[in-house]
Amino acid sequence: MRKPKVTVVGSINMDLVVSASRMPEKGETLMGDDFHTYPGGKGANQAVAATRAGADVTLIGAVGVDSFGQELMTHLEKQKVNMSLVTRKKDVPTGIATIILAENDNRIIVTPGANHSLTPEDIKKQEETIRNSDIVLFQLETPVEVVIKAAELAHQAGVKTILNPAPFQPIPEELFETIKYFTPNETEVKELTSGGMDGRLQKKLIVTMGEQGVSYTQDEQSKHVAAYKVNAIDTTGAGDTFNGSLAAKLASGSELNEAIDFANASAALSVEKAGAQNGMPEKEEVEKYLQGVRGNLK
Repeated sequence: MRKPKVTVVGSINMDLVVSASRMPEKGETLMGDDFHTYPGGKGANQAVAATRAGADVTLIGAVGVDSFGQELMTHLEKQKVNMSLVTRKKDVPTGIATIILAENDNRIIVTPGANHSLTPEDIKKQEETIRNSDIVLFQLETPVEVVIKAAELAHQAGVKTILNPAPFQPIPEELFETIKYFTPNETEVKELTSGGMDGRLQKKLIVTMGEQGVSYTQDEQSKHVAAYKVNAIDTTGAGDTFNGSLAAKLASGSELNEAIDFANASAALSVEKAGAQNGMPEKEEVEKYLQGVRGNLK
């Protein structure tokens, strides 16, 4: 049986993670409790999540020729992500994300590095891969011109697209027209709808709300899915887990409500372990969890 094909166009970072008892105040120096490095970047995270959710995943992105870049390439290949279309850039470093964990929450600063060296010309070279995908997934940690070109190629081929608009920036009209689903969180949806929400946008929105679950529109009706209750250890990467899992399920032909329920459960399970990618569950783990939940409801 052919696996669903998901192409992720996005960022590849090394996450530098420090944990503390609380968030520092402005101008304050605070002693941290621990420090780790983890593979990250929204593109890479979502690619791993989609792979674990059962998809055949190709990642289009860029890293430097530094040690972080090599480590990330090796790691993602071990995660069964197809890295053949990732460019090694000699003149810029690999992107990093500096993450502070405290009080069951996080603060993140992203330094894009090689991620911002991608160009529309780089994307044009990968047109065949994009056109042969079942779903193409984007974020905004690469230049918006890159996302526009990739979304245009997918749209022309009739391939569905998902844009996770993070970190948020205004969405150009030509990009809006080619995106099937937007997956903002509560902060991002406020930015996205600041000029008002017309019917076109309402139908495209899948809003992740952390402990409050997910809201979306299907068959002209607004719907809400409650979050699954778990013991949260590290919320970093929960949104990426949701997006990658959603893409994999939609690519497999699942209905929107089924895909959202699966992605919602995947995101919940992911926060039970430290590290954005470390906690991402396998497809079988999510299915077993959902069977258990549904069994308890009978």
